[in-house]
Order: sequence, then C-alpha cells, then structure tokens
Amino acid sequence: MDNYVGGASSPDTSLTEDREFIQGRDRDFEIDVLVGLGHERKWLPSKYFYDADGSALFERITGVREYYVTRSEIDILNCNRLAIGSMFPSNCALIELGAGSSRKSRILLGATASIAAYVPVDISGDFLHDDVAKLKGDFPRLAIHPIVGDFTRELQLPDAISSLPRVGFFPGSTIGNYEPHEARRLLRHVWKMFGGKAILVIGVDLVKEGRILASAYDDAEGVTARFNLNLLKRINRELEANFDLTVFQHRAFFNEAKSRVEMHLVSTRRQEVRVAGRMFQFYRGETIHTENSYKYTMDSFQRLAGESGWSTLGFWTDNLFSVHALAIR
Repeated sequence: MDNYVGGASSPDTSLTEDREFIQGRDRDFEIDVLVGLGHERKWLPSKYFYDADGSALFERITGVREYYVTRSEIDILNCNRLAIGSMFPSNCALIELGAGSSRKSRILLGATASIAAYVPVDISGDFLHDDVAKLKGDFPRLAIHPIVGDFTRELQLPDAISSLPRVGFFPGSTIGNYEPHEARRLLRHVWKMFGGKAILVIGVDLVKEGRILASAYDDAEGVTARFNLNLLKRINRELEANFDLTVFQHRAFFNEAKSRVEMHLVSTRRQEVRVAGRMFQFYRGETIHTENSYKYTMDSFQRLAGESGWSTLGFWTDNLFSVHALAIR
C-alpha cells in the first residue's frame, strides 16, 4: 500500500471541461471521482485515501504484523544512515515527497549536519501541520517549510531554499503506486523540479512470494480494509454521495503477470449509488479499483531510473525492500 499517491489507472479526460463549473467543493476530487466511477472498469485515484482519517489509518497500517514495508525501510535507513548522509551536499535542502509522518526523514535529519532546511510535501494539510509542529520541537534550529500540495503537479518551492542544493526523499515505495510509464514520467518531473545536481533517495519494494505480498495488504486486524473503505466514507462526506459501506468489501491480491498488488472495493449486491448528483450502477461482484502497488527487482528499478534520467549512486536492501540513492545524469 505504500503511501498511496498515484492513481489506479490513467484517467479519462471527458469531464475536464466541467472542472471550472463545480463550486463549493474540491473540484479536482469531484472530477476525478466522477471520471473514475464512470469508467467501464471503475477506479479511483489512491491519492484521495489521504484525508485526516485516512492518514491516521495508514499510520496504523505501518504497525500491523503483516505490513513489512515500513519496518524494513526504517531498518535499512537506520543501518545505512551515515553512508546515505555522506552523499548529501553541504548546506542542502531535504525535500520529502508525500511526507506523511516524519519518522523516516528524522533518521536522515539526525544522521548528517549537511541539511539546512527541510521541505515536507503532502496532500493532507492537517496531518502535515500537526507533524511539522512536533518536528520543530525536536529540531529547533532546522528551517522547516511545509507545502500542502500534489507533488505530481508543478510545485512552487520556497524562495528560502532557492540557492541551496536539493536532496529529494521519496520513501515508502510510493513509486510503486504508478503504472511504469507514469513512474518514468514522475521521475523525470522530479529531476526537472529539483534541477541541477540533485540527489534522490527513494524507497522501492521488491518482488517476493505472492502470499507475503497479499497478506501485507489484507491484514488480519482489518486495518487496511477500513483504510480502503474510508475512501467511500470521504466521498459520502465531501461529494454528497450515499455509498453504503456495509455492502462493499475490501479485496487485495498479487497480480503476478503485472508484478503488482491490486486493491479493490467489491460490491456485494446489485445497487445504485448517487455521487454529486449523478447515478452509478453496480452489479454484484463489480469492483472499484483503488490502488496498484508495483513490485520491482533491483535490476528492473535501476533500469526504470536510468530511462528516466537518473543514475545510481548506491543502494541498500534486506531482500524484502530496497533504498536507492540516485543522481541526475
């Protein structure tokens, strides 16, 4: 499940012309939901998991027994923090994409004195500002410039870091939430945004036994199921919808042919749902595809990075997860 920032598939653009005429709501959210539910195979962008409730549920997911991703990445960062930090240029700005909790960035912030500023970027404003408040107490001399926004789009980076070399931090295997062609486009977008001699430290989940992968996205406690269903709860609240959460079920499985874990919400009966004044029909067993999480080998990810304009400076792995340091070619 990573950090759920990408979409489940490429959106139709047929409703784009309506974007300017939707008032009083998050227009991008509404357009994306209407487009996704109107598709022949219904889907929703996973970046919208992250309202305040969704962000809190994701933090719970990172602690469940089956979800190895966060534990593995934190262990790798802790064991190799000095080697990673030694690659950072002096007086640099650390820019974290999809920041969420600062647990992982704290490891890098404490490992090197080279970081002069920290710029966490996240789509969930309330969660981001709460975390920044705690971080300021622990790092009182660090300049912190939070940005509430979608890093897949153009971001206005703070003027205060305009003269500083930039180090990107993209943990959690969020890159796996994107189709491979989208991942290439995103990596190219990042190096254009950072420019110059930027470095990118990125977490990437690895291919492994399907049983391990599937259980990581369908834990016995049901936290991931609540996280997935919370997206419908958000749509009900923000888009005047009437989803009955009791007749949708969480489903996660490893699609070996595409090397990805898929998450879906399954309609358990035939029904009609109203969203933002529009009606959508569901047949029994029909799903809403809410997330993909692609898994890579070490070679396949480095090939993807190379095709996107990055070269590999170093990498570290525990054979479950991997962390790569990349530089702009």
